[in-house]
Amino acid sequence: MFVLGTMHFGTRQDEQLSFELLDRFVDAGGIDLDTADCYAFWIHPSGHGGTSEELLGRWLAARPGMRDRVRLSTKVGAEPVRPGTWPDNREGLSAPAIKAAVEGSLGRLGVDHIDMLWTHVDDRSVPLQEVTGALGELVAAGTVGQLGASNQPSWRVEKARQLAAADGHVGYTAVQLAHTYLQRRPVAFIDDDFDQFSWATHHTVDHVRSEGLQLWAYSPLLTGGYTRPDRMPAEFDHPGSTARLAALDEVAAALGATRHQVVLAWLAADANVRPIVGVSSAAQLDEATAGTRLELTPEHLARLDGAG
Repeated sequence: MFVLGTMHFGTRQDEQLSFELLDRFVDAGGIDLDTADCYAFWIHPSGHGGTSEELLGRWLAARPGMRDRVRLSTKVGAEPVRPGTWPDNREGLSAPAIKAAVEGSLGRLGVDHIDMLWTHVDDRSVPLQEVTGALGELVAAGTVGQLGASNQPSWRVEKARQLAAADGHVGYTAVQLAHTYLQRRPVAFIDDDFDQFSWATHHTVDHVRSEGLQLWAYSPLLTGGYTRPDRMPAEFDHPGSTARLAALDEVAAALGATRHQVVLAWLAADANVRPIVGVSSAAQLDEATAGTRLELTPEHLARLDGAG
C-alpha cells in the first residue's frame, strides 16, 4: 500500500473531503500518513503551515482508536518562523528548533509520539552532529520512532548516519525525495539546495539499496503529468521519455490498467521504495490503491526498465 500524502488537507481539500479520504484510505488497508509542520504555508492566508497537522489531529480525535491503526510521519525544518522570504526565514535544524518544532507537531496532531520524523531540508548553518544528537535524543525519549532525511544529498545523509552511530544515537533509516518512472533531463547546476537535491537519481537508488534504507518517493505521478501533457514538467521532455511512455502504455494495455497504476506498481516492485501519493478524490485514491497492488511480471519489469 502507498503512503497517503496529506499536504493539502485542510487547505485545497476541505475538512469533510479530507476526512472522507482518510477514512477510505484506512478502510482499504492504508497505514502511513505523511505530513509536515510547514504544510501548506504557501497556500494559507497566514503564511504559516500547521494546517495539515491540525486537520489530522481533529480526524484522530473524532476516530477513537484510530491512532493505533495508523503511522504518522511529519517533517521539521522548513516552516517559516521569521519575516522575510522562504527559505531564508525557515525554522532550520538547530537543536532548539528541532525540539520546538516537534513539540508543536505533537500538539497539533494531538498525540504523544511521532512514528517517523524527517528533517525536511538540509541546514548547513548548523553542525551536523548537533542535528543528529537532537534527533537521537528524541528517539531515546520515545517521542519519535524512526528518522528520515528529506531533500538532502546522499553524502550528507550518510555522514549523518555515521555521526549518529559513532555517538550511540539512532540514525536515519529513510530518505524522502521526488521519484518516478520517467527520468529528468540532465540540468545545469542549480543554486537552490531544495531543488538541486530534491530528486532521486541512480546514485540515490544505489545508496538506499546498498545501505538498506527506504526511499519514500513523492510526486510519483508528476501532479498528473502522465495523463495531462500540460502538467508534464519541461525537464522530462526528451526522447528517453517518449520511449518510456511507449513502454508504459504497452504494459498498461496488457494489464488493463492506467498509466498511473503501472507507475505506482513499478515503484512498489522495488522493496526499498514507498510511493507517497496525494489525492483529491475517492476515484484517485481507489486508482492508487489498485496500482500499488498491481502485480508486474519479470517481463513487464524488463520492458519498463529497458526503455529509453
